[in-house]
Amino acid sequence: MEIINNFFLTSKQPCSYLDHRDAQFLYAYPSKQLNNKIYSQLITQGFRRSGHDIYKPYCQACIACVPSRINISNFKANRTQKRCLKKNIDIKAIIKPPIFNTSHYELFLNYQLHRHSEGDMAHASPAHYLDFFNSEWCNTIFVEFFIDTQLAAVAIIDQLDNAWSAVYSFFDPKFSERSLGVYIVLWQIEQLQHRQLTFLYLGFWIKECKKMNYKSNFKPIELLINENWSECSML
Repeated sequence: MEIINNFFLTSKQPCSYLDHRDAQFLYAYPSKQLNNKIYSQLITQGFRRSGHDIYKPYCQACIACVPSRINISNFKANRTQKRCLKKNIDIKAIIKPPIFNTSHYELFLNYQLHRHSEGDMAHASPAHYLDFFNSEWCNTIFVEFFIDTQLAAVAIIDQLDNAWSAVYSFFDPKFSERSLGVYIVLWQIEQLQHRQLTFLYLGFWIKECKKMNYKSNFKPIELLINENWSECSML
């Protein structure tokens, strides 16, 4: 472990996004007092939250992981996204505090089984599940999405000073035809418009990783390149 100006650099480990590559991560040093204000600043520099920790990729020979965000005032839904909103007009969203809920947990495990069965979280314990999404210092909400009376999806969202950060979402695979992953992003954009907030942070855009490159469908997307946020509408 190497300490760099209140951050520590992990040792190399196999990359979870791209085959045959190593990854390193820069973490906010544990002794540093973390809070929503600090995170609101660090997320503009490309950091993300995982549990109680703030991190970003710091790979010497690779720049594939590019932080992404949507400037809410510039976003325009395309035809496919408008159809998605219309298809899901019957969905009811309920904002909940970030506490353990058995129905959320069971839905998460079902989603992992169908979408990411090879991943570490496919058999996560209740404690590991909650520790992965929640934090002692961050202003986090869990949002339930219901179709009729059935829980169809859950989104985990960090509320920051002038933005939201889309931490994770999962849904019942039997509703796959509804494109709930897309709908949840569009729902967050609408909520931010109502609240007159500026950005929705989507995490890392990775061109060569199908699970991570969908973010470029939300145009114009902004990417953090060479420490500057730039609008990229042609991806």
